[in-house]
Amino acid sequence: MNKYIDAYNSMGNSGFEVIDFVFKVCVILLVDLANLVGLSYEAINIIIFVFLQPALILLFFILWRKERRKNKVV
Repeated sequence: MNKYIDAYNSMGNSGFEVIDFVFKVCVILLVDLANLVGLSYEAINIIIFVFLQPALILLFFILWRKERRKNKVV
């Protein structure tokens, strides 16, 4: 429970209830995922947002360029 409180207290207040609600749900999911995998909340955050997200963006960009090139030839 302490990890939830630490993560919850670290977030700012955006002033938009929907954004705050989605953020709180995501924090809870990240804390649960961290507990499931055995890593810290911060480590899961780094893995997702520093490694996985940029890798997915790069992958989709490459696939998009490949598909675009393929459609130009036809």
